[in-house]
Amino acid sequence: MPNNDYDVLVFKILTYLYGCFKREYLFDKNEFAKKIKTDEVSEEYLTDVLYMMNEEGLIKGLSFAKVWGGETILTNNICNAKITADGIHYLKENSRMKKLAEKFIENADVIGKLVQIVLKI
Repeated sequence: MPNNDYDVLVFKILTYLYGCFKREYLFDKNEFAKKIKTDEVSEEYLTDVLYMMNEEGLIKGLSFAKVWGGETILTNNICNAKITADGIHYLKENSRMKKLAEKFIENADVIGKLVQIVLKI
C-alpha cells in the first residue's frame, strides 16, 4: 500500500496523536511532518484527509473553511489536532489499522518504532 494511501495516512496520524495523548512525546510540527512523510503528499490532500478524519470524529481541534473553488483549507495550526476516544478505538479495533500496524512493525522504519511505543505491540 503506498505511503499516500488514505488508510496509511490515517493510521500514521492517529498513531502520532495517540502518542501525544499518552504523553509519550509532545506534538512537534517537524516530527509530525517527518513521521507522516508529508513531503510525499500534497498539502491539499493532507488537508482533505484531516478534514475527513475530523468529520468522522477520529480527531478534533482543527478548523476548516471552504474557499473559492470549493477547496478546503485548514484555518488553525495542525498542533491543535487531538485524537478522540473514537479515534483510539478505530486505531486499535479496525481490521485495516491492525494490518497496517503489522506492516509497519515488520518494516521497522520510524513509524514502525512509533507504533511499537504507542500501541505496545
